[in-house]
Amino acid sequence: MKTTIDIPEKTLKEAMRHTGASTKRDAVVQAMEEFNRRERLGKLADEMGQSDTFMSFEQLMTQRDRDKRRTYR
Repeated sequence: MKTTIDIPEKTLKEAMRHTGASTKRDAVVQAMEEFNRRERLGKLADEMGQSDTFMSFEQLMTQRDRDKRRTYR
């Protein structure tokens, strides 16, 4: 779909830099796709709720240390 929009040059250049896009169109499409992906993930997280069954960072690191010691013995 062809659409004409006025995007601030600084914002567009920054989007091109972040996305690695070589064209303005590609930068806009990638930015919109990423926005849509994040929105979908946010809605999914809202629907799924939160869980207290996940490990804390400290627990994860302790488990990894234990696994490393078992591997090298």
